[in-house]
Amino acid sequence: MIPLSVAWDDIGGLVDAHERFLAGARVEADVRGSVLESWKRCRSAGLQAHHVLLPYEQDLTLDERFLRAADPVLAELTASLADMGMTVALCDPRGRMIQRLGGDRALRDRLDEVNFAPGFDASEAVAGTNGVGTALAERGPIYVVGREHFADCLQPFACAGSPVRNPLSGRIEAVLDLTCLRDDGDPTMLRLVRAAARNIEGRLLDQATERERALLAAYRRAGFDAGGALGSSGHPAPGHGIGRDGDSLGRIDLAVLRERAEELIASPNRTLDEVPLSGGRVATLLRRQVMGAAGESGVAVEARILGGPRLSGLGLPTSPPVAGRTASGPAASGAPAAEVPAAEAPAFDASAPSPVATSPAVVRAVVPPYSPTPQPAATVGDILGAAESRLLLVGEPGVGRLAVLARRRLELLHEAGVRIGTTLDVTRTAEELAEVAVPRFADFVAVDLPDAVLRGEEPEELGGRSALRRVAIRAVRKQPHNLYDVGDTVEYVPSTPQARSLETTQSVMESVLAKAGGWLAQDPERLERVLAAGVHSLITVPLRARGTTLGVVSFYRSEKPAPFEDDDLSLAQELVGRAAICIDNARRYTREHNTALALQRSLLPKGRPEQSAVEVAYRYLPAQAGVGGDWFDVIPLSGARVALVVGDVVGHGLHAAATMGRLRTAVHNFCSLDLPPDDLLTHLDDLVGRLDRGEGWAVESTQADSGIVGATCLLAVYDPVSRRCTLTRAGHPLPAVVAPDGTVEFVDLPSGQPLGLGGMPFETVELELAEGSQLVLYTDGLVEDRLRDIDSGLDRLRSVLAVSDRAPEDTCEAVLDALLPARQSDDVALLVARTHVLGPERVARWDLPSDPAVVSRARTAVTGQLAAWGLDDLAFTTELVVSELVTNAIRHATGPVQLRLLRDRALICEVSDGSSTSPRLRRARTEDEGGRGLFLVAQLTERWGTRYTPDGKVIWAEQPLP
Repeated sequence: MIPLSVAWDDIGGLVDAHERFLAGARVEADVRGSVLESWKRCRSAGLQAHHVLLPYEQDLTLDERFLRAADPVLAELTASLADMGMTVALCDPRGRMIQRLGGDRALRDRLDEVNFAPGFDASEAVAGTNGVGTALAERGPIYVVGREHFADCLQPFACAGSPVRNPLSGRIEAVLDLTCLRDDGDPTMLRLVRAAARNIEGRLLDQATERERALLAAYRRAGFDAGGALGSSGHPAPGHGIGRDGDSLGRIDLAVLRERAEELIASPNRTLDEVPLSGGRVATLLRRQVMGAAGESGVAVEARILGGPRLSGLGLPTSPPVAGRTASGPAASGAPAAEVPAAEAPAFDASAPSPVATSPAVVRAVVPPYSPTPQPAATVGDILGAAESRLLLVGEPGVGRLAVLARRRLELLHEAGVRIGTTLDVTRTAEELAEVAVPRFADFVAVDLPDAVLRGEEPEELGGRSALRRVAIRAVRKQPHNLYDVGDTVEYVPSTPQARSLETTQSVMESVLAKAGGWLAQDPERLERVLAAGVHSLITVPLRARGTTLGVVSFYRSEKPAPFEDDDLSLAQELVGRAAICIDNARRYTREHNTALALQRSLLPKGRPEQSAVEVAYRYLPAQAGVGGDWFDVIPLSGARVALVVGDVVGHGLHAAATMGRLRTAVHNFCSLDLPPDDLLTHLDDLVGRLDRGEGWAVESTQADSGIVGATCLLAVYDPVSRRCTLTRAGHPLPAVVAPDGTVEFVDLPSGQPLGLGGMPFETVELELAEGSQLVLYTDGLVEDRLRDIDSGLDRLRSVLAVSDRAPEDTCEAVLDALLPARQSDDVALLVARTHVLGPERVARWDLPSDPAVVSRARTAVTGQLAAWGLDDLAFTTELVVSELVTNAIRHATGPVQLRLLRDRALICEVSDGSSTSPRLRRARTEDEGGRGLFLVAQLTERWGTRYTPDGKVIWAEQPLP
């Protein structure tokens, strides 16, 4: 053997990991996950590593049939390990040792010292981490070596354990363990013990098959012997024959019959059942007891069809009627068969060509109310009309019960797979889990999650005292004694099953809640009322997905349903495991959706910019399926003008949102250059084309951007002085203009191609708008969806807008109420702007000749206008600005010169001329005679710039008002 455990202890970090864990330190990097989880369970159970006391019980044994299957395997395994210093232990499903085989004298003495011997309890709850108890807790194979044992006294050993399951019910029947000294340990022990467990399970399956053969043989003997008594007369009564030759049953009818036969086998207090079949026929099923030659006790179910086809279509062995025998005979009495709780063979399907063990049918059982109840003294002839019958199923009562339970559990799992996770909403997914489990599995279900999961965040490590929120509740009836309601904060005390589940990440089952003091400690007074109301058992399962605990689910049963058992624990874990993946997917989607939405909202305007040209209101509603690339903007321009922009990037998700941010930034930059609207769209079209070709801005990335596919944009520039509005669009829906009297007109604006296609110019339309007109800009998600074309959407929009003297905010609300679908599939951006006018009383204009002498007259005129406006404090600065701008225009430009003052939110000074040459700010050298005037303008004003016109340019400068 390779002394792997020694190297592990010395190199792998386990030398002090155990001590650090007991001191409360984190040891995740040094300890295997399964071992660490076991340590947590041990700490939660209150175990002390230096003091372990194992309870002892004498005369422990296992079921005789199990021992017959296990003894040959154990003998062979013990013989193969005779020279390896290793012992073989067989323990019951509670972890108590039944047998200990093999091992040398020294090893046996060491094991006796720590009470690892027959009769002692090795369950994890009392012995700590070991190959028996931890294999039971993990419900799977486990290898534990050296300091991985929780108890100090077990650390000199290495052990490997594996549960042995019933191959038909899946229940754990025993635990098999191999133990040796630590230095002799090797991970191959795990393969050995797992193979031995599988061999025992195979022999159990063989035993079930032999019992089925014996029961079938007993039935056939009873049918042909005088004592079998399968009928009351030698001939069928007239009109009550089985059917006509050539008739047969379909597969659906056969499946229904076999399903109902399984239920009849599992029902000890019933002897008859009637099954409606297709074509108006009815099948009568009779339950009989049979006894095998070696004492095997079982049940046979016979079938007969009334008014329908011959039962020979079933392909079943025939039991001819025998005269003179009644159902009260020794082998066919109506007395209930004793139910075998842990029988391990399924109901035998006699239609098979040879008797073999088969798994229970997985079909949905629909059982109509049972009405025929024969008297104990009734004969088979009275029940079946003295007709011949056919064998349908042979099996054991306990196995029939297992078959029915297994089918129902599989149906529940199938339904869970269909109904859980239909949405990507965390809360709704939790509700679906509760709806599936009640009432078919539990009477009351509660789902508790941390707030971080509801927000889509990665949850922190949950412990017993973690604060959770009750997300979903489902009950058979209203429970006035609920400890918490939906929305309440839940913090479980450490002794509760829920806290233990969170701490150990393992499921906890309390079959008798009245004895679960840790559960009662949460709220003794109230939980006593819960017990009084009939709640008797509980299963708690942690919601875990991808190694992360997301919350905990509590299943309760009350009143009539039987308490939870081991198979129910497995089913609960399977249900919660499926739901956990769906909840984690919903959480991740929520996180990604919130991230994309936060990105998109961060790229949209944060508020209304300061400007006086229009009064604006806007709405942005992201699609419920995911964020998109819609945006809008209100951008103040020089000369008191304003630009209104609405755009739409095709597609959804982070890429569309990021592209929208790029385009919005580009529009702002182009607007700062005071470009005409059509020129601005031309530049934007070129940018989108370059982004589509992968010529993005990511310098370090070697991958091209994924294709944008397309983007649309609408741009309107409004001048409050002239009341002129210039519009242009690139494949975007038409804007609407609402006159002050309520008249609505969609602007006849050339469409233009979407951005990114290139090669075509964009056209503009110029309108003169009356004061108080509303300009309505929107994206296509408002007027178009899968159930409505754009023409009907525009007609609806026109009718909603046709109202006079309505505020922009009210217009937004009315439009969304009328046009927004219940679940929108696309983003919606809506921008409504009501125009204002900058009247003549706030505008002063002078036409100046190209004569240097006019500069002084310009200064005088400006000073007088400022005095009239009450802005004398700005006179000195404005004189300097006007003097410099007018002098530059006369000296360096051509054509007529015009000076204009605008009193808006700021004092705007504009000088226009006929030249397209723009002045440039520069730093004058000491010996330069000029070049300082524009520098002074930049220093004395808040901002300045150049705006080009069809006739030349405008140099402007703004000063804040006092």
